Amino acid sequence: MKTLSIVIPIYNERRTLLSLLARVLSVGLGSGLRKELVLVDDCSKDGTRDLVATLASDWKTMMAAQGVPATRLKEASLRCLFHEVNRGKGAALRTGFAAATGDFVIIQDADLEYDPNDYPKLLAPLLDGRADVVYGSRFAGETRRVHMFWHSMGNQFLTLLSNAFTDLNLTDMETCYKAFRADVIQGLKLKSERFGIEPEITAKIAKLRYRIYEVPISYSGRSYAEGKKIGVKDGFEALWCIFKYSMLDSDFVQGEIVQETLTKMNALERFNRHLYETIAPFCGGRILEVGSGTGNITRFLLQRAEVTATDIHPQAMARLASQFSAYDGFASRTWDVAQDLPDELRDGGFDTVVCLNVLEHIEDDLAALQNMRRALEGTGGRLVLLVPAGRMLYSPLDRGLGHFRRYEPDELRARVQQAGFQIETTLWFNVLGMLGWFVNGRILKRERLPVGQLGLYERLAPLALPIERSVTLPFGLSLVLVARPRP
Repeated sequence: MKTLSIVIPIYNERRTLLSLLARVLSVGLGSGLRKELVLVDDCSKDGTRDLVATLASDWKTMMAAQGVPATRLKEASLRCLFHEVNRGKGAALRTGFAAATGDFVIIQDADLEYDPNDYPKLLAPLLDGRADVVYGSRFAGETRRVHMFWHSMGNQFLTLLSNAFTDLNLTDMETCYKAFRADVIQGLKLKSERFGIEPEITAKIAKLRYRIYEVPISYSGRSYAEGKKIGVKDGFEALWCIFKYSMLDSDFVQGEIVQETLTKMNALERFNRHLYETIAPFCGGRILEVGSGTGNITRFLLQRAEVTATDIHPQAMARLASQFSAYDGFASRTWDVAQDLPDELRDGGFDTVVCLNVLEHIEDDLAALQNMRRALEGTGGRLVLLVPAGRMLYSPLDRGLGHFRRYEPDELRARVQQAGFQIETTLWFNVLGMLGWFVNGRILKRERLPVGQLGLYERLAPLALPIERSVTLPFGLSLVLVARPRP
């Protein structure tokens, strides 16, 4: 059973907290989802902190007294976290995101402005695989309390400015109601302490090209007399954060180096399209993709062919399944290419095996190549292989990414032939990336690719990549090899 983590930042909400929690717990989610409530008290001064501490020890009794049905209490859990000093909403959310254990995460304010009955609407695009992130819009046609013209104008101005920097068309960037796949929000390196968290999240998910949906929600806004906390100062902070996190901050992904790099590369739309267009002439209509990762090439391959995506990591396969399961001709399977080929893949009738930036991660690359040949037996299909090139470029960047090697052309050809293939062609690829790799890896000894440089590469791509496609390159950062099994 999957779980929705509901992260609730709290500061001086003693009078509304119990009612809010009762509303959250009473909502039915359907789809077999459980609820995990993550309460983060940001050093409240009005008695809320003591109330949260009491909830931590006896929340089911207290919620039953609020009228929450026993069946809803059985399918929920509650965690209470505390800040020792007041740090702000952003800090409380970061604490809650780190503690959440669910498959999906939603933000819920501790007042009564937002209606938890909107949860099913927010979750629907996530559950059916259409979206990675869903925003609940207060300005998209749902019933709402008419309130505070200038506050509304401020929200809409900030949304407009954010859209201009992120190239999104949101109607409500500042909304509390944001729902995420857990890996999306937990993969962001967030820094904001206060209300700047809203534009920061928006800027970073935009940079990573996540699929964002927006749904209308109801809204019952508070006045300042009723306890509203955001003010003019926070508006100016939001202006700065929109600029800062859209233009200046390049450190926005966290996690292991390999996963971090995959996430960064997924955002390079022009580069990924260039790679796809380079290999597309060699691809047939039934493709086995080895090492699909985050699906940065899978989405292009599905435009022309049936694709069976494989990867060693079950989490990657779960993500791809949620993203592409609605596509006709898509299938996914967890598989380590260095291990024996499963029967269902052996009999898959594949006319193409696509293996991009995978072989260098495998110690026994010969066994991996032989398994890929077995997937093509009886079809006369092609292997389309991309590997990092040039021993002299091997550096801490490669070691950090888990590369056992970089290949020289003759070495790669010999290995592929040893595995039972006959080679059709070998192409150099990505001459533009050679200088950056050499400087960062060999000279600066870095283990991570700087995001700012990747962004610059993406901007230069429209100028450089067409030239690369139109001439025969004498060198490059990578090698593309195309081969067929020997009869």
